[in-house]
Amino acid sequence: MFTLEQIKQAYDKVKTETDFTIYINELIALGIKGYDSMVADGRVVYYSNTDYEVSTDKKYDLLAIAPTANKERFIEYLVMHEGGQSDYFTFCEQAAQCGIYKWRIDITEMTCTYITKDGDALIIEKIN
Repeated sequence: MFTLEQIKQAYDKVKTETDFTIYINELIALGIKGYDSMVADGRVVYYSNTDYEVSTDKKYDLLAIAPTANKERFIEYLVMHEGGQSDYFTFCEQAAQCGIYKWRIDITEMTCTYITKDGDALIIEKIN
């Protein structure tokens, strides 16, 4: 079973895009299938194929998640964030305003899925 300390050690090595691939391979070696970033409080929940999971502590005060998703506006915020025009917390605030409950990184499929409170996949991106 993996621990938060093992995950942190792997993450601390990431300095460039190339390092991200190494990080993903280390997570796979630890038995991690993916992780969920919870928009409401910033927790990250890492999970395995065997239903084992570990969670970080919350990172900020609770954000209210909009009850209705606004896909078009979220895409605008996502493009801005991916272009370096917002920091992580601002992006989380924007995601909450657009009804995003969490995003799931599936390291087996190499996808990032943005999910609503109802569990609907709003956007699925391929991770390069």
